[in-house]
Amino acid sequence: MQIIKASTAGFCFGVDRAVKLTYELLDAGVKVATYGPLIHNPQCVADLSARGVVIANTPDDIPNGYEVVIRSHGVPSNLYDELEKRQITIHDATCPFVAKIHKIAETATKEGKYLLVAGDKAHPEVEGIVGHAGENVLVFANIDQLKAFEKEKISKNGAFVVAQTTFEVKKWQECANFIKKVYTNAQIFDTICNATWARQQEAEELSRKCDVTVVIGGRHSSNTQKLASVAARHSKVVAVETAAELTPEMFEGCQTAGVTAGASTPSSIIEEVLTTMSEQEKELSFEEMLEGTLKPVFAGKVVTGTVVEVTPNEVQVDIGTKHTGIIKLDELTNDPAAKTEDLVKKGDVLDLVVTKVNDQEGVAYLSKKRLDETKGKEEVAAAVDTGEVLEGIVTEINNGGVVALVNNVRVFIPRSQATLRHSDDYTTLKGQKVQLKMKQCEGRHIVGSIREVLAGKADELRDKFWGDVEVGKKFTGVVKSLTNYGAFVDIGGVDGLVHISELAWNRIKHPSEVVKVGDEIEVYVKDLDTENKKVSLGYKKDEDNPWEKFKAEYPVGTVFTAPVVSITKFGAFVRILPGIDGLVHISEISSDRVEKVSDVLSVGQEVEVKLTDVDYDKKRISLSMKVLADDEQPEEDTEVASTEE
Repeated sequence: MQIIKASTAGFCFGVDRAVKLTYELLDAGVKVATYGPLIHNPQCVADLSARGVVIANTPDDIPNGYEVVIRSHGVPSNLYDELEKRQITIHDATCPFVAKIHKIAETATKEGKYLLVAGDKAHPEVEGIVGHAGENVLVFANIDQLKAFEKEKISKNGAFVVAQTTFEVKKWQECANFIKKVYTNAQIFDTICNATWARQQEAEELSRKCDVTVVIGGRHSSNTQKLASVAARHSKVVAVETAAELTPEMFEGCQTAGVTAGASTPSSIIEEVLTTMSEQEKELSFEEMLEGTLKPVFAGKVVTGTVVEVTPNEVQVDIGTKHTGIIKLDELTNDPAAKTEDLVKKGDVLDLVVTKVNDQEGVAYLSKKRLDETKGKEEVAAAVDTGEVLEGIVTEINNGGVVALVNNVRVFIPRSQATLRHSDDYTTLKGQKVQLKMKQCEGRHIVGSIREVLAGKADELRDKFWGDVEVGKKFTGVVKSLTNYGAFVDIGGVDGLVHISELAWNRIKHPSEVVKVGDEIEVYVKDLDTENKKVSLGYKKDEDNPWEKFKAEYPVGTVFTAPVVSITKFGAFVRILPGIDGLVHISEISSDRVEKVSDVLSVGQEVEVKLTDVDYDKKRISLSMKVLADDEQPEEDTEVASTEE
């Protein structure tokens, strides 16, 4: 007997979130009450009860000192008010897909429209939805009940139409088609969660391939009952809560058995069922085992394979038939940078789907990533409604934006949403881990935004900055852009301007002479405009001030050689230090009369000068060449006189 496990079997996103939250609270020592049984699985509920969890059906059932967990089904809006009045701490684990329906119900009430709900009126999820709507709410379990409503009154007011998240897909499609024809002004919202759609679709596909389909889950679980109903169309169905209910007689004459499970079924119970079925399979005769190796393998079939060999380009697996199972690297993962040896090892057991069969060569080509995508897509889709920030790795860059791998799902991030600023280089993101928010998940159209996460963080940093900033405070910032008049520097969610005059002590023509985009520099706050949220920054440091160096190294009377840097009618400027020039007045060039400075000096000429005066307030320096010549003249006269004697 071949056993095929549905890849979607087990906890959905919402249930998994609620269960994890409850166990985390218990581990932290919190006394917990759940509003109603946490999930429709008696084994899980019993385990929680053994750990002290109280099931409350009214606010009065919650003991003092306990905190309450709102289960994934959600509750009516008035319950929150009652719990707050009793000052009970609330941990809301309402499934994001259910919370979305609550918002639709509230909107329908505000707009005076009818709310039509496809679902089980007695189900806690539907009770919660009704509790978020006004008086004009109608619940129908099938198309016959829908047809019995007063059409005129509903048509007059208009209607919003939603479905219980676990409603049977085919029934919903039938009802939705009827509503489109009868209520032309109705707005229909597809609120069946992705997990439900995927489970029911896979259950139907699985049952077509199997003689027996085992459906695991609580007998009071709505979505489990619907899985059994869907599977029963094409195969014999065995519905169980635990492995203990399985008997060999259930599988008499069965060649292929499928296993699926409701959204409230723990993985431990699924594994117990699979183990029990495998043990029964081992008791088959040699002839039955031989027959099993000859069972057909076809594209789309879900199989379990054991890794027998790993090479750089592919993985070989044993799928229990005459075929050699091959998983090409690009069917193992969506990550183009991944290596097979980093992903799997010999002996690993993998859930796979058949993509192609070559019976002549005895090869079945398989894919792991396609099943992984199905599981990952559930969490990605839920994040669209919750706004949860997910993490991914950028694997591709193109003209339109980037592609990130998030939970094995390819997510497209448009160029405008890839960076905080449009001027930022998005191509540098390749290979980087990024955080993003999911904006859309419909079919293959899966879109996310990195920019929203960055903008949120920038807002937090900006608020923190304006709460702490003061003139003189120092920051390490990153140069974000350059203009003719200065450089803009990111100092933590806020861009401040370093004016060109603040970049260097000497005169520069453009900021690029000192800094470039991407440089990390030390700056300080020179001025603040809190009303307009503008920051002026300083960059040049006092210790680098050439006037301080000049003051220390060039006292009046110092003689030195320096180049002429410019010539005017009244004299020549000589470069003493970068940023500091001194003037040799035309009258101080020579003892002889100088009619035109350029007749005596030229730009670039090295001249010996003496520092004769400094006005530090006006930043003026006086130099003389003549005084040096005059100082030397008496010595020459003395030598001449001495010779004459």
